[in-house]
Amino acid sequence: MNETVLSSSLGAALERARGHSPFLRLLIEQFPEIVSNLSAGDIESTLAAARALGASDDPMVAIRRERSAHALALAIADLAGIFPLERVTAELSDLADRLLGRALSRAAAERSGDESAAGFAVIALGKLGGRELNYSSDVDLVLLYDPAVLPRRPREEPDQAALRVAQRMVELLQKRTQDGYAFRVDLRLRPSPEVTPIALPVDAAISYYEAAALPWERAAFVRARIAAGDPRLGRYFLEALHPFVWRRSLDFGTVGEIQSITRQIRDHYAQGQKFGPGYDLKRGRGGIREIEFFVQAHQLIHGGREPDLRVPATLDALVALERAGRIEATDRSALGDAYRLFRTVEHRLQMIDDRQTHSLPRDDEALDNVARLHGLSDGAALLDLVEPHAARVAVIYGTLGGGEDRRLPTDAEALAASLTQAGFPEVAAIRARIESWRSGRIRSLRTSAAREAFEAMLPTLIDAFAHAPDPMRAINRFEDLIERLPSGVNFYRLLEARPGLAEHVATILSHAPALADQLGRRPELLDGLIDASAFEPAGSVEALAREFARSDRAGDDYQLLLDRVRRRVNERRFALGVQLVAGRSDPIDVADGYARVAEAAIEVLTAATVAEFEQSHGRVAGSDLLILGLGRLGGGALTHASDLDLIYLFSGTHEAESSGPKKLRATDFFNRLAPRVTAALSVPTAAGPLYEVDTRLRPNGTDGLLAVSVETFERYQREQAWTWEHMALLRARPIYGPAEGRAALQHVIDETLRQDRDPARVTADVVRMRAEIAAHKAPTGPFDIKHGEGGLIDLEFAVQALQLGHRIGLDPRLDVALAELEEAGLVPVGIDRALKLLTRMLVMFRLVSPSSAEPPVPTRPLVAAACRLEDWDELLAAHAQARQSVSALWRAVVAKAGG
Repeated sequence: MNETVLSSSLGAALERARGHSPFLRLLIEQFPEIVSNLSAGDIESTLAAARALGASDDPMVAIRRERSAHALALAIADLAGIFPLERVTAELSDLADRLLGRALSRAAAERSGDESAAGFAVIALGKLGGRELNYSSDVDLVLLYDPAVLPRRPREEPDQAALRVAQRMVELLQKRTQDGYAFRVDLRLRPSPEVTPIALPVDAAISYYEAAALPWERAAFVRARIAAGDPRLGRYFLEALHPFVWRRSLDFGTVGEIQSITRQIRDHYAQGQKFGPGYDLKRGRGGIREIEFFVQAHQLIHGGREPDLRVPATLDALVALERAGRIEATDRSALGDAYRLFRTVEHRLQMIDDRQTHSLPRDDEALDNVARLHGLSDGAALLDLVEPHAARVAVIYGTLGGGEDRRLPTDAEALAASLTQAGFPEVAAIRARIESWRSGRIRSLRTSAAREAFEAMLPTLIDAFAHAPDPMRAINRFEDLIERLPSGVNFYRLLEARPGLAEHVATILSHAPALADQLGRRPELLDGLIDASAFEPAGSVEALAREFARSDRAGDDYQLLLDRVRRRVNERRFALGVQLVAGRSDPIDVADGYARVAEAAIEVLTAATVAEFEQSHGRVAGSDLLILGLGRLGGGALTHASDLDLIYLFSGTHEAESSGPKKLRATDFFNRLAPRVTAALSVPTAAGPLYEVDTRLRPNGTDGLLAVSVETFERYQREQAWTWEHMALLRARPIYGPAEGRAALQHVIDETLRQDRDPARVTADVVRMRAEIAAHKAPTGPFDIKHGEGGLIDLEFAVQALQLGHRIGLDPRLDVALAELEEAGLVPVGIDRALKLLTRMLVMFRLVSPSSAEPPVPTRPLVAAACRLEDWDELLAAHAQARQSVSALWRAVVAKAGG
């Protein structure tokens, strides 16, 4: 390419980048020196300048600037057609290697002063292993160390040293700063990632691959190489794995294994399979993944006997396979051309916003934008360019072991017959899904014990899902669930032994994504459903607190208590949700139950936290911690997704001092204690998360102290509080502390709410507050029960304006307040019906449609029945009527304020 043509090509590429890629446009503004070099037509000096931009004493800055500068230079060289795909991917891979090495050296030096990273190796897999890295890609790594060689600090164990080096290296690469990030790091390809540390002893890793590795892990190591760190250690590891990857016998079983994975991918990413807008270049039928699998299947079959086939890069492997006579020249050419085109278009997708995306946009305008970045006229031209290649790849891939016509295992016909007999409407789809579960890709099915338990459970599961309200949705979510299980043996055995639980699982997965997600993270939640008492109403706060506090063993410490309470509370909350989707309970009763469970959890965890804190700081004589619950907690009606609105206070005087070895004045004492209580209620532990806690309703909001004395609180409410803060007090209720302290706090609340007020001014303040909320928080969907005209917020604000203005109905429970207001003639008769319907809908939608969208058709009868209505149409009509009633009430209130 002569100098004039080169300059013209680079100029056109820069213009396309500015016009069609927000990410590249930002880099062009950030790196004028790179643009200047490119404009001069000197690509090699541009790359050198990009490397020079990585010269900084701050490793975070240096690594990110070098990556960003290279991203710009390589993108323009790519867009200009100066660099072929192989050069682009090689440069990106070399950049990743260089930055990996720099990050590892820095991390090692910070730990031990030794920059050599002796005894620590970084093994690259996937695209980086093949030196085929994407423009915006994860780097798939396995991190290894030699305990005998790894430098470490005095009295530091090798595993601790390796873990800290690994964590720091990953942080240097992927933490987002003002300069962006370098590379996202994916460590999930290591042995048993759900239970192993991110850096492994090399001999332990070797033992795993020799004894327990799965077929897909063999395929992954076809492209393994040393990317950074100790080369001796890396060679030792890869040489030890050689017999595992490259088997001497002809391994035609590999074809079946890869075909099973392919079917699972096609099923899981069904939306991207069909060619057209939305087509997934990576996972779609005839896409990148099928080219890679075609190549790897042939390598694994023949590579044990033919060393020339053991090349990591896909394009190089295609050439090697043709030379060895394993594939036809026409197939090599077709697959190579398709691979180059797909990867190039994939790069265009990723250049736009620096996102790891592989799918063509569904939106016409976005598709046109990608096409124009590539130099085409519009999206239709891009589709015309790609389509014949995808079709050809699909045909070639179909020849691998018979493709889609390949016969199922011997029990396939029996499985199909069982599915038909069970009543599944889509036998082929369900059978394919079960086959994918059996393929070994699901991590909870990797051991023989898990597979045996799964097979024993499968008839029960089939029967339960066949009778589920939405069988296919249940199957899809069941797959999501078992993919996240670290070990499935106990889960599968439980479902086998308890068919009724399988029915509950089918119902949950059909109707309730919120519960399905929770079950996926904590499958042991099913244990709580074994006892029939799980379907009874939640007990009193006192009974629940005793249940949560009960120790299973002597010598329980604070951390064990946090875990135990989380398990028991979450089991209770989960069971309450199941009561709803099973149609066993009224949502209003369940909302009350959620609130009692939360209050009991607060009681137990706060008491334990106070006792733990007092071990160091003693007690403050005459003072106690008090907690005020507000919002839905104060009103005694939570949903599955509710957070906890809390205010921390303390009785006594702030001048008092604690009695412990580490003395604190009362204000400091309770302001150090309060965050610990919040953490006890909210921070995830080994047993999972609990509640989100919101303390912003305290005096002076986030600018105020976390805990104030009751005296200070009373003075603030009397002299400084805004109307909206008194509105919040209308839903306030003391929920923790000694009886005397709670009574004193309740007296402050009562006195505050009974103050003389100008009803017109109160109403004007409430109307203004409602307008501010409407301006900043629009409804999230057509069934956002809280927001929007005639929703719960309108009802609550109308009630609160009347409560404050008339000092009637001063009860935190909204239904009680409405009854008193109705009796006083301040609200229409029957408005409580609107409250009940909206409350039932809110509680149900938090489970079945957290996004507030219309629920799936099979779920609608469940929601209607929970709301005490015959069908969905009747519910829609009742919902509209309820909103009209609330709107009329709100308009009446607004009219009094002149609004």
